[in-house]
Amino acid sequence: MKRRTFIAAASAVAGTPLLGLLGSGPAFAQAGGEPLGGRPPAGAAPSIKDFDYQIKYQRAFEAVLWNMPAIAIYSFRRAAFDDLGMKDNDIITYSQTATPKLEAITANSSTPYIGAYTDLRKGPVVLEVPPAGADGSLYGQVVDAWQLTIADVGPAGLDKGKGGKYLFTPPGFKGKVPAGYLHVASPSFRIALAFRSVRAQGKSIEDAFHYAQKLRMYYLSEAKIPPKQKFVDPSDQRYPTLPFYDERHFQDMHAIMSVEPVRKQDKVMMGMLKSIGIEKGKPFAPDETAKRAMRQAVVDAWYYMHWWFDTEMVKRVYWPDRHYVSLLQTDANRRFTFVYDNAIDITERAAEYFWCTYMPKVLSDTPATQYMMALADKDGKLLEAGKTYRLDVPANMPVKQFWALTVYDRMTMGFIYSDSNRTTLSSYDVDKMKKNADGGVTLYVGPKAPAGLENNWIPTSGKRPMPAMRFYGPTDAMNNKSFKLADFELVG
Repeated sequence: MKRRTFIAAASAVAGTPLLGLLGSGPAFAQAGGEPLGGRPPAGAAPSIKDFDYQIKYQRAFEAVLWNMPAIAIYSFRRAAFDDLGMKDNDIITYSQTATPKLEAITANSSTPYIGAYTDLRKGPVVLEVPPAGADGSLYGQVVDAWQLTIADVGPAGLDKGKGGKYLFTPPGFKGKVPAGYLHVASPSFRIALAFRSVRAQGKSIEDAFHYAQKLRMYYLSEAKIPPKQKFVDPSDQRYPTLPFYDERHFQDMHAIMSVEPVRKQDKVMMGMLKSIGIEKGKPFAPDETAKRAMRQAVVDAWYYMHWWFDTEMVKRVYWPDRHYVSLLQTDANRRFTFVYDNAIDITERAAEYFWCTYMPKVLSDTPATQYMMALADKDGKLLEAGKTYRLDVPANMPVKQFWALTVYDRMTMGFIYSDSNRTTLSSYDVDKMKKNADGGVTLYVGPKAPAGLENNWIPTSGKRPMPAMRFYGPTDAMNNKSFKLADFELVG
């Protein structure tokens, strides 16, 4: 029995004009009149009046989410070159802990930072790492253009704290790797690194600064007579690494895609990017419609991410009866690729890289550092701008090294400028604070310090706060969740 004959017969048996339920008009005309499919139902009309704009908007919006890991790491490079006057293989070594002048996503201000960038199109690059010991140690990652870790460095890295020479080779490298190097094949041409110079027992921040200057970075072609290493200390400079959420977002996107190899998983997106003026081998030249679409799309994507954090991320609490969320939100494989055999989770990936940079390859059950982000108070209400909150920190925190509370602007994920530029209070500062009877301290986060408690206060300058409690060297009690940190409480 033919399909249409069956439908007509069933309709007659039921006493119901089944064809009418499917619609009327040419698509559902009598047998032999028109095909069953091939066009929308009668009376349907497009919701789009400007298809050119709409297509460019949709592709630009999805491109922002897709590109989040790459844009975040490229922004560090772009700002280093444009604002700090750096070049490939120069090394940033902070002589002091970071202030709000380091405009970066959820950076720490407890240990001095180290950073560098290079371009492997010019050839393999050598990174000399000093051994860990009485002078200090390094903790951090080298990442590719998609911000995926290609090498952990230091005691937890490939050199296992013994130091050595890393050799980073470009995609498609066919040359011979000389003996004595720790070889890392990079899937991208541009790579970046961020390390923390960790103070050894009894050492100062100045010592950590000098230890960082034992690093060397140069091209393998220069290995026989390495050039004098250039170090840049931006402690007193503005280093604006935050991604742009306007038209410049797509200029940076083009700067990335015009250099890097196209991964198989990204070919569909690369095809769609052509419609908004981003094409490998061609200059960035969006038309006026694309420019309008890009601007609105990136603005909407930013708002979408914040909505997602307020409605979804807030649910992912570390302790069921508290309101902290771990900064490190992995994929199902405890990694940060969000790539599976049958899918890429673009939204989850975008969210993680929206508020975090430089993740390890794999998140272990005993990480070197735990980061607990407070998104809501003890009553489950989202933290608000202009309000003051308190946090009770016990005397015996579950850390082998130290703890630190840092407060970020929830809207930028970066530090907050203030008169004092204080961003962090830590166990290093306890002796200056007013202590509780049990030896613990109560910390305050808000626009004004409570009277007599200025040393216990982190200013918010009217911004919506996002406090982060960092546990450096967390103990088993932290990792197995038998310890629980009190929630923030609204003071006024």
